Amino acid sequence: MRALDIAELLALAALWGASFLFMRLGAGEFGPVALAGLRVAGAAALLLPLLAWRRQAAALGTHWRALLIVGALNSALPFALYAMAALAISAGLSAILNATAPLWGAVVAWLWLGDRPTRDRLVGLAVGFGGVAALAWDKASLRTTEAGVSPALAVAACLGATLCYGFAANYTRRMLEGVPPLAVAAGSQGAAALLLALPTAALWPATPPGAAAWAALAALALLCTGVAYVLYFRLILRLGAARAITVTFLIPVFGVLWGALLLDERPTASMAAGCAVILAGTALVTGALTLPRPRKP
Repeated sequence: MRALDIAELLALAALWGASFLFMRLGAGEFGPVALAGLRVAGAAALLLPLLAWRRQAAALGTHWRALLIVGALNSALPFALYAMAALAISAGLSAILNATAPLWGAVVAWLWLGDRPTRDRLVGLAVGFGGVAALAWDKASLRTTEAGVSPALAVAACLGATLCYGFAANYTRRMLEGVPPLAVAAGSQGAAALLLALPTAALWPATPPGAAAWAALAALALLCTGVAYVLYFRLILRLGAARAITVTFLIPVFGVLWGALLLDERPTASMAAGCAVILAGTALVTGALTLPRPRKP
C-alpha cells in the first residue's frame, strides 16, 4: 500500500475507534435511541448531497427496499445497541467486541447462504467466540448502572450489534451487488434516519443535552459516520474490499487508546488477552492469517 493508503486506513480506524468514545460522551444525555437517530440523520445530511453531486442518486429509487433493510441492520439497530452498551461498559471494551463482526458474518453466510466454511474459518470461529466467551464471563455482572443497564446486558447489546452487521454484510452482497458503494452508504443512512425518526421524537430526553453532548453527537455523525464512510469506500475502490477490511484489526487499538487518553479508562489484562484471541479468530475467518497445511507424505 502507498503512504496515502496507509494514512487513510489509520485515519479510518481512528475515526471508527473514536465513535465508541463519543457514544460514551453522548448516550447518557441523549439516550441510546435519540443518539442513534441523530447520528444517522447527520450522516445522511452529509452523504446524500455528495451522492447527488456524483450523479448516483437514481440508485436510491431502484433499490429502496434493500436499502431500507440495510439501513435497519447496518445502522439503526446496531448504533442504538452500541449507544445502550456505552451506558455500562468502557469504550475500549465495546471496540474490542466490535471486532467480532466478521465472525458473525461468516456464521450467517454459512447458515443462510450455504457458504460452508473452510478449516481455517472453522478454527477461527471457535477461537474468536472463545475469546468473546472469556471476555463476557469476566464482565458478566448483572448489577445495573444508574442508567438501568448492566455490564452483562451491555456486552449482549454489542454482540447483537455485530450480529446485525453480519446479516447486513451478507444481505448487501446478495441484494446490492453492483450498486455504487456511495449509494449504499448514503441510502442506508437516509433509510436509518427515517426508521428512527419517530422513536427519536418519542424518546427525546426530558432534560436538554448540554454543549459537550451535542459536540460529541456532531463528531459522531459527521466524522465517525459520514466522513468515515467516504474514507472506507475510497479505500475499497483503490485497494479492494479484502484489504480495506483490515481496518477491523485497528479499531480496537484506537478504541482502547481514546478511552484511556480521554476518559481515563484503564485497560485490564483480561481485556488485552480477550482482544488478542478475538483478533486471532477474526484473522483466520477473513483470511488475513492461515494455518499451516499438513505436509504430504
